[in-house]
Amino acid sequence: MVNAAPRREDPPEARVADGDPRPAGPGSNPGHKAVLEGPDIRRALTRIAHEILERTKGGDDVVLLGIQTRGVTLARRLAELLERVEGRPVPRGSLDATMYRDDLRMKPARALNRTELPAGGVDDRIVVLVDDVLFSGRTVRAALDALGDLGRPRAVQLAVLVDRGHRQLPIRADYVGKNLPTSMRETVRVMLAENDGRDAVLLGPADGRPRSAEGRHG
Repeated sequence: MVNAAPRREDPPEARVADGDPRPAGPGSNPGHKAVLEGPDIRRALTRIAHEILERTKGGDDVVLLGIQTRGVTLARRLAELLERVEGRPVPRGSLDATMYRDDLRMKPARALNRTELPAGGVDDRIVVLVDDVLFSGRTVRAALDALGDLGRPRAVQLAVLVDRGHRQLPIRADYVGKNLPTSMRETVRVMLAENDGRDAVLLGPADGRPRSAEGRHG
């Protein structure tokens, strides 16, 4: 099944769970701890890739669409994993849902990112939306609205690296790398080497700055 929500531009906030949080390390915010590191993220994405192939019976009609910005990076990594297993290219693209967010009136104007569909579009295909963090569900809702203006997929599924709970809409992910329960007083930041120079999921205290109900991640 699919699920939807709004988007953000800055680094992801997120959720946390079990295990002993490790020091966040260089390049991270003071007070934040790493709850997932590079090897954990690689294992999570590998598992998601195999689950996609199993659920879609080989992924013949699958299109991966990454929600800007870090969802695009994750979609590319998933496509590479699927291609390695199946030995054929997997269509992928990017989706910017900024103009479909329900908080545009409450936030200053922001730069638009790129929406790019693979050859053949999305009509009658299985579209897997890919994002880094699932929180309120509003980013995914916005992405679904944006996708509806681009075509009519046969089915839409959702893959996220981290699900931190606190849903405000009836949305759930089909594929989850890690469920990380958090409080509303915590923030999560997903870092990816291509975007941030390092792979990690960081958990820390909220910084107290104003933000919408979904935080920086939907």
